[in-house]
Amino acid sequence: MNENRGKLLIIGFGPGSAEHITERARTALQESDVVIGYNTYVDLIRDLMTGQQIVRTGMTEEVSRAQEAVRQAEMGKKVAVISSGDAGVYGMAGLVYEVLIEKGWKEAQGVEVEVIPGISAINSCASLLGAPVMHDACTISLSDHLTPWETIAKRIEAAAYADFVIALYNPRSGRRTRQIVETQAILLKHRSPDTPVGLVKSAYRDREHVVVTTLSKMLENDIGMLTTVIIGNSTTFVYDGKIITPRGYQRKYTLDTAEQRLKPAERLRTEAEPWSLNAQAPDWEAAQPDRGPAPGAGAAGAYAASGASAAGAVGATAAGTAIGAAAPWAGGGRAASPEVLAAGPERSATGARAGTAVAEKPQPVVSLGAVELAMEALERVRGPIAAPAADSQPSRTKQVSIFEVAVAPGIANKKLTNRQMLLLAEIAGDSGEMEYTPNHHFVLRIPTDEPERIVARLKEANLLVFPIGDVAQVKACDFCNLEKTDAIPVAEQLNLSFGGLRTPKELHVAVNGCGMACYGAVLEDIGLVYRRGAYDLFLGGKKIGRNAHSGICVAEGIPAEEIVGTVERIFAEYAEKGHPNERFHKFFKRMGKVAGFAYNADAAPVEVDPVCGD
Repeated sequence: MNENRGKLLIIGFGPGSAEHITERARTALQESDVVIGYNTYVDLIRDLMTGQQIVRTGMTEEVSRAQEAVRQAEMGKKVAVISSGDAGVYGMAGLVYEVLIEKGWKEAQGVEVEVIPGISAINSCASLLGAPVMHDACTISLSDHLTPWETIAKRIEAAAYADFVIALYNPRSGRRTRQIVETQAILLKHRSPDTPVGLVKSAYRDREHVVVTTLSKMLENDIGMLTTVIIGNSTTFVYDGKIITPRGYQRKYTLDTAEQRLKPAERLRTEAEPWSLNAQAPDWEAAQPDRGPAPGAGAAGAYAASGASAAGAVGATAAGTAIGAAAPWAGGGRAASPEVLAAGPERSATGARAGTAVAEKPQPVVSLGAVELAMEALERVRGPIAAPAADSQPSRTKQVSIFEVAVAPGIANKKLTNRQMLLLAEIAGDSGEMEYTPNHHFVLRIPTDEPERIVARLKEANLLVFPIGDVAQVKACDFCNLEKTDAIPVAEQLNLSFGGLRTPKELHVAVNGCGMACYGAVLEDIGLVYRRGAYDLFLGGKKIGRNAHSGICVAEGIPAEEIVGTVERIFAEYAEKGHPNERFHKFFKRMGKVAGFAYNADAAPVEVDPVCGD
């Protein structure tokens, strides 16, 4: 075992207040060399840090954070990846494991991984509301950035129908405003309008705000990304401003007297629990075939072997029939990448196991009480559950996703042939799209499960193919309609060297073929201007924003035989040392020197020659 291997500490630090951070989370932060996290989370725990290197990024940069954490750990460092709440509940734990798996990580030989639990929002927010989560509950994120809304809506429907207490995470943002409205409409089909609802914003932080309202009125309040919404079940009530969901003790116990009608030895007997499954089917065990529990049935024993498929708290009769019951308030009624460009095929999503095998001999249909609700909710979402064949294997289905790729006729050549245009139109078809970009690329977005086949066709048509995202892009002018060709080989060699390789943030390397620099290379991250038989090098340009500026001219007259190696060293240093989501001009300023070239904000203006090419 490698004793110098690094370690990933995936930390959930709870709601954000110092007193609610676990002791293990504190010590893990202190023992780490690097702390990686979302900007807001870094600010929340800054007082606990003791000089660690900090890598902070904005929203939607979770993947780059996970990749950077793995990269640093593979260098032998202890890396803390922080999440608010619990890192395993909509946090960074799963994503870090996914990145490790993509790299072929094995626990015995690879970097160490420790997931440190924290208090999740459902728990911290419930504590401020009273005791709303005393019975079966679920969490549902309303963010459809990564999960199709159709899937989210089905989960809301099933949870509402089965009378779960529901905690909604990520209920609304500046761009996502309809989701919480649609959610309320779904819930009102199954819950009373007076169902208690708690809205908690920034629990245990400086701007904490708690509201107790109802399902019908909850949208009259401010709900945002920092809000957690907790919706009660059919028994939840409000008392003195607190939301309470009974656990069910009143069914057996008297809560207002010290003396109980049932003695301790009597409280777990079947006759004391007429609502239980055993009470509803008293002769069930005698009717079963004389055989042991199905393999893997565990504590479910003979019940699982009978054909009742278990999915959480979901059950069914042996014949596969579910009988539904409405919520008590409703009466009796029932409401209606770069790797693809270079190598092998993209992995398709795996399916799930079909379920547990049913009994050979059907049993009489019985009323299952509370179990039936969950089963019918499941059937409403998934359809009737069929018995799989005895030798059935887990199903695997190909996932059709949107494949994005950029194409161009060349680095210098900007002209597409008729055949190339026809091919692009054919590949995009009616279901895809083409977009022309300022970088002289066509971006194709195509629903497909065979991206490698599309790439092969594009290359056969002599088109250059580029990945989309945080990669290096080599661009060039058209060299005065290909009349000034001296610098074209350098542009093409740079593209072959590192074009399409991953970078902390999208990196633009531009080549101009003469001193006029009409293509604007000096405004790019790395700009080369061919002049008088050599190259001027500009670093750290910024072409967008009110503070747009040209790059710093760090060298003039670099010989043609040295320029490619020079730019390769700059690229390598940025790829290795840049923080996730850190643009090159910020990296250059932070480092002060890159590949031997110093950052100098007060550099003298470049002397401009009036004659093109001189």
